[in-house]
Amino acid sequence: MKIIQEFKAFVMRGNVVDLAIGVIIGVAFGKIITSIVNDVLMPPIGLLTGKVDFKSLFLNLSSTPYATLADADAVKAPVIRYGAFINSVIEFVIVAFCVFMVVKLMNRLIKKEEAKPAPPTPDQQLLTEIRDLLKARP
Repeated sequence: MKIIQEFKAFVMRGNVVDLAIGVIIGVAFGKIITSIVNDVLMPPIGLLTGKVDFKSLFLNLSSTPYATLADADAVKAPVIRYGAFINSVIEFVIVAFCVFMVVKLMNRLIKKEEAKPAPPTPDQQLLTEIRDLLKARP
């Protein structure tokens, strides 16, 4: 019974819950980025590079030639899918840039909050009044 209580205390700590939320949001964000790369960015890039579909680029490791990746996949031929790797690199760059922009924005917001001086505490106000009274004495 004690182990269940310890586990419950562990799971309900703020860091664990925050991490779980971060992972869930990260997975959803990853799907969005994958869609942006595959459905929005790669078609124009492919058009600029001569209508090349990066996902279909592969290196055939077998002695039998295959016209398309689908043909090679149909017979489970050994291939190196370097086009999929190119897509993954582009996805990573986009995600890294998005994270960079979010961190940059957060840092800017934090600096603005730090720049505002905190109002004096009651003790500080009292000390200021005492100082002013002492300065006013002849």
